[in-house]
Amino acid sequence: MTTAARVPALDHVPATAPTRAVAVFAHGGTVASVEPPRERALSLVRMRAIQEAVSQAAAGRGVETYLVRYRVAGWNGAAADAHADVRWALDQVRERHGDVPVVLVGHSMGGRAVLRAGDDPSVAAVCGLAPWTPPGEPVGHLRGRSVVLAHGRGDRWVPARLSAEFAVRAQRAGARIARFTLPGGHGMLRRVGAWHALVRDVVLAGSGLAPWRDDVRAAIAAPPPEGLAVPL
Repeated sequence: MTTAARVPALDHVPATAPTRAVAVFAHGGTVASVEPPRERALSLVRMRAIQEAVSQAAAGRGVETYLVRYRVAGWNGAAADAHADVRWALDQVRERHGDVPVVLVGHSMGGRAVLRAGDDPSVAAVCGLAPWTPPGEPVGHLRGRSVVLAHGRGDRWVPARLSAEFAVRAQRAGARIARFTLPGGHGMLRRVGAWHALVRDVVLAGSGLAPWRDDVRAAIAAPPPEGLAVPL
C-alpha cells in the first residue's frame, strides 16, 4: 500500500460520563520513514501509558481520549505526515463529538505535530512533552493559545535547548506559555508520576474542568524568561 493510500487510526478510551472534552495524544517518531510505526515502539508504548493515566483520572469527568496511530513513522520533511494525521484526528473528533474543547498532547515528533495544529478552532490548550521543535519552527499561529511544555534536562535525543528557544519565540508571538524542566532523558522514565500529573492537570484545566494549577498559572504570568525554565 502506498503512503497516500494509508489512513491514520485512533485508539479510543471513552468517557464514563457525558462527554465534556476530548484529549488527543500524539506519540513520537523519527525524522524520515514511510514505514508504519512499530507496535512495540517505545514512543507509542510510553504515550499509551500517559493516555491511560489521563483516562483513569478524567473519564469520570467526561473526558474522551484518543491516541493517534500515524500512517507512517516519520515526519518526512515538507510532508509533515504526523501533523497531517493530527489534523485528520481533529476532524474526526468534531464529527464524533461536535463542538467540545480539545487538548492536544504530544511527545517528541508528536509534540511538534500538536504544536503545529494548535491553531485549530477546537483546540483549547496544547501540551508538548520533550517536543522536537527545530530552529525556525512556526510560532505565530499560537498567539493567544495556552501552551505548556515539559522537557528532561538530560535529553540527548531532542536537546532541551530546542524547546527553550521555541518557548521564547512563542511567548514573544503572544502565546500564553509555561515551560518546565525535569531530570532525566527523552523517554520520560524518571519521575513518571510528575509527567503524568502534569499532563492530567493540563488536560483538565485546558478543558475548563478544573482551575490551572498554581505552578502553571505562575509560570504563564511570570515575566520572560522566568516562566520558561521552571524546575518541576
